[in-house]
Amino acid sequence: MEWETPWVDDKVIVIKGEAGISASYSELSDEDVKENNIISIESVLPDELLERILAYLPIASIFRASSVCKKWNEIVHSHRFLQNISSISSQKPWYFMFPSADDSIGFAYDPMIRKWYSIELRCDGTSRWFIASSCGLVCFMDQNTRSQLYVCNPITNISEKVEMPRCSREFDYSGLAISVDRSSRNYTVAIVISKDTPDDFVQWILSIHIYCSEAMMWLSPVTETLTGWRGGDSCVVCDGVFYFLIYSTRGLGFRGNRHGLLSYNLSSRSSSGMLIDSFIPVPCPLTCGRLMNLKNKLVLVGGIGKQDQPGIIKGIGIWILKERDWEEVARMPHKYFQGFGEFDDVFASSGFDDLIYIQSYGAPCLLMFDMKMREWKWSQKCPILKRFPLQLFTGFSFEPRIDISP
Repeated sequence: MEWETPWVDDKVIVIKGEAGISASYSELSDEDVKENNIISIESVLPDELLERILAYLPIASIFRASSVCKKWNEIVHSHRFLQNISSISSQKPWYFMFPSADDSIGFAYDPMIRKWYSIELRCDGTSRWFIASSCGLVCFMDQNTRSQLYVCNPITNISEKVEMPRCSREFDYSGLAISVDRSSRNYTVAIVISKDTPDDFVQWILSIHIYCSEAMMWLSPVTETLTGWRGGDSCVVCDGVFYFLIYSTRGLGFRGNRHGLLSYNLSSRSSSGMLIDSFIPVPCPLTCGRLMNLKNKLVLVGGIGKQDQPGIIKGIGIWILKERDWEEVARMPHKYFQGFGEFDDVFASSGFDDLIYIQSYGAPCLLMFDMKMREWKWSQKCPILKRFPLQLFTGFSFEPRIDISP
């Protein structure tokens, strides 16, 4: 596998080596020590054990290890090493933050060692693009023409361009999701698009388009007209099912919740009837709802709106879907809600594994929620500075992996 380090982390992290520290080995005689000023670790450890040790390092340390010597570089790029690191899977999801809307260079946060790294995305992706991620791969689709789609690994900087279906460019709203098969390493891209009907603003034509990397082709299995609902931009693939939020178009007089959930089974390529038959209402009036796949469980994060003023949020909640019911997991404590400063009704949130990231669009503050420990925690301060009042910040989470490529 060919890749190069796309990071410029020396501006963010300074690693200081300590001189004068050496290891002593009881099996070496005094004469051996005198004759060898430098002891090679390869002469002490078998190759397989060295590979296992390197595989347990944080991702950033693995890149640094590959620069130590030619042999270590060969080990890190070897097929056996990638198999070892794939079986360990000890890395927590990172969060990539864009410093501006048109910038492809941003900062990624590693929660394991609480460090930020400067990373350049070399697949043309910016915060203006639709973004989805799964199992180390990140998918970008441009919002302007909807004609460009890239799948890349932001760690190894390997990317692949996918030709878009022509029909996907003619729509008003869209959502993007990607799912990677961890055994075969093939990936599936799912897009849901909505277009209004010319004669009735309440009716919307919704269609689903699916790309399979193994077959290298698009399928468009579903087209349906929804009355009073349209698709949006929040969707995810979870346990073989494509879930996406829909939004009410019934006007100001509508009294119910303005969001709902629909699903489509990717495994059987069937919706078991009409898409609207899978409708599940959201747990409360929501703003900025986001769907996530956390260990094959569907999780919803959203701002809790007031019943009479749904656009104004009084808190942020986290729910998990169990069959057709939402179970509340947590609500953001008020001290963290206040910690964002000028927190309005829009914010970014995403997550993997047991970790959820929440970020206000108005500041580079990053809050984490551990689903397993039920703990809230701030990240280390991001090196991005707010330079003008209307500057917006956003980002996405992804799994840091070097063992997978598009």
